Amino acid sequence: MNDLIEQFRLAIAAAGLTPPTEIIDDGVIHRFSTNGKPNHKNGWYMLHSDGIAAGAFGDWREGFTQNWCSKADTAMTEAERQAHRERVKAMQRQREEDLAQRQQLAATTALKHWTAATPCTQHDYLTRKGIKPNGAKIEGDKLLIPMRDTAGTIHSLQTITPDGTKMFMSGGRVKGCYFGIGKPKGALIVCEGFATGASIHECTGHAVAVAFTAGNLEAVAVALRTKYPALKIIIAADDDHQTPGNPGLTKATAAAQAAGGVLAVPVVKELAA
Repeated sequence: MNDLIEQFRLAIAAAGLTPPTEIIDDGVIHRFSTNGKPNHKNGWYMLHSDGIAAGAFGDWREGFTQNWCSKADTAMTEAERQAHRERVKAMQRQREEDLAQRQQLAATTALKHWTAATPCTQHDYLTRKGIKPNGAKIEGDKLLIPMRDTAGTIHSLQTITPDGTKMFMSGGRVKGCYFGIGKPKGALIVCEGFATGASIHECTGHAVAVAFTAGNLEAVAVALRTKYPALKIIIAADDDHQTPGNPGLTKATAAAQAAGGVLAVPVVKELAA
């Protein structure tokens, strides 16, 4: 049994996620931090150890899902293969039901907090970044940034503390949700973070859609292309050249291709020695 759990743990790590310290093989969805930070419960997994051990795991914020099985499909008998397919389908239904419930609860909570919050006029984070509120609200000492779909429905919130710590609501939908700044006129720029989006809008005057994460750039860009088929869409990439795989540039490139958009990459000037 320990070998099976260790194989499952290694599969999670191989997918680029930080595995949970404890893995429970009870077939129930469990949540964990995908980056080792205790408060970031973005990850989930479920593991069945009876019969041919099988499970699944992913990151709800990034919309990532991966199935796992202890036995290769080619090594199964036809009966085992059929049983495994049924289990995979059951796990998928379980994930979808759990996700729908969590997202609905988060959306209801997000709307309640957003409605009760106060329009922001000043905040230490905005001062440090040299940007305006651009429609953000404030609750206590936290900035609230709504995460909407193309119909304008709020699904979740991002909070930003004065020191710049950013958090998403637990269970809230991220995929395809964004924060809009300005009205699209000729062009719409899609970027990752709120401060980046505010800076772009204030410098260029163009409308901006803040996608919040690199992994959400493509979903947002495609959704906006459907809403604005004739609009020029520009994907403003974060150049994460110090991060393996450069996710900022890689994801932005994929988003531009998927939405028929234009890629904009920051130019970093080297200081003279």
